[in-house]
Amino acid sequence: MKTESQELSRRCFCKCSMIGTLGAVVFLTMAKPATEKGKMTQKQVSYQDTPKGNQQCDGCKLFQPPNACKSVEGEISPKGWCSIYQPKR
Repeated sequence: MKTESQELSRRCFCKCSMIGTLGAVVFLTMAKPATEKGKMTQKQVSYQDTPKGNQQCDGCKLFQPPNACKSVEGEISPKGWCSIYQPKR
């Protein structure tokens, strides 16, 4: 049979765990590094400066000549590729 102190400990543990988890989530969402205009990093989109088959940045609707992207920060090679590639139609 459980004693009153065991119930309080379990309840306290659950509350503290929930508060700690919530605090960690808030901290991690606030601690994101600033990127230019909300763009993703090259690492996030698996950017490479070489094409993948016949897919390359200058054939993507997100590419902005001469070397930029609407969605990815930093310098982008026209012959590069990333996981958010969207062919021009």
